[in-house]
Amino acid sequence: MQGITTNIEGFSINRMKWHFLFWVTYIFFYTFAPTALGEDDAILQDLQYVVLLIPLKVFATYTLLYYFIPQYLLKRKYFVFFIYVIPLAFILGFGQRFLLGVLFYPVYYPEHLEKYGLVYWPKVFYAAIDTYSIATLAAVIKLLKQWFNTQQINNLLKQEKLAAELKFLKAQIHPHFLFNTLNNLYALTLKKSSKAPEVVLKLSELLDYMLYECNVSKVTLDKEINMLENYISLEKIRYGNDLEIKINIDKGVRGLLISPMLLLPLVENSFKHGVSGEIHEKWIKINLSSKNELLEFSIENSRDSKLVGKNSYTEGIGLKNVIRRLELVYTNRHQLKIDDKEGSFKVLLTIDTKDE
Repeated sequence: MQGITTNIEGFSINRMKWHFLFWVTYIFFYTFAPTALGEDDAILQDLQYVVLLIPLKVFATYTLLYYFIPQYLLKRKYFVFFIYVIPLAFILGFGQRFLLGVLFYPVYYPEHLEKYGLVYWPKVFYAAIDTYSIATLAAVIKLLKQWFNTQQINNLLKQEKLAAELKFLKAQIHPHFLFNTLNNLYALTLKKSSKAPEVVLKLSELLDYMLYECNVSKVTLDKEINMLENYISLEKIRYGNDLEIKINIDKGVRGLLISPMLLLPLVENSFKHGVSGEIHEKWIKINLSSKNELLEFSIENSRDSKLVGKNSYTEGIGLKNVIRRLELVYTNRHQLKIDDKEGSFKVLLTIDTKDE
């Protein structure tokens, strides 16, 4: 608590120093800027004029910045804001006119008082505007700064929300994939298959990748391909010769970067729906290529012609997960096409990886 108090006090003192420097600069500028060099009397006259009016300008500035704007303007009480500020501006304008008429004009411009008098409303109106000139500029700077800070906070909250959603989507994949693979392993152990140890080994490699290595925003496509190959190997063990798998992967794609665990749900979806017991010829075709850093991934599988037009293929967790993650990570940089026709189901995904 003591450290927090110290920081707040330090910030306040630092801000007071900057404000003091601002007003000193203001006095210096309005004293020397309009005066020719060497005219000492004029410099003294301008200095007296500026210093005389400084209290009114300081009062106008800080009441506007730290009372009227926070209490009324930022709370959208616009009518009350102007009800207070406009009369106060005229009061301060009259105060400026009074100070000049009593302390300044009699010494330097007595003819001015003879011509206009102490209360001359056009001059009072001008004085009101002049008194609030610095206050208005400071208010604009304060509002712009507050708007910028609000935008930064909103952007940060938006990024944190997207990061949390992405983390949740990744977490969805893990149990979904794990349960499917464990079911496969369970089926092999029931048959007392000699392939069960191989399944356990490949599953451990997959879990190691999914739990530890892919907890980053991007991974090399080479790692994703290795994981897909392990997964496909597990499925081959399960289905054997009943399933035909054709895989074509260009060598050039392995160095590209991609969001982890993005392709696996598409492959898993094909195995889930493309190897149904009612399908006579079961097959899956996978193609992965790139051109000018535009990644293209297509996967097509056999399907039961009786299910054409039904959305059982597209309503699964995996495909929905991929679609949402693409929207978050590759906004306006991806295209996902689904071709659902008799005898086959195809997904074509293209991703622009130039900015990766």
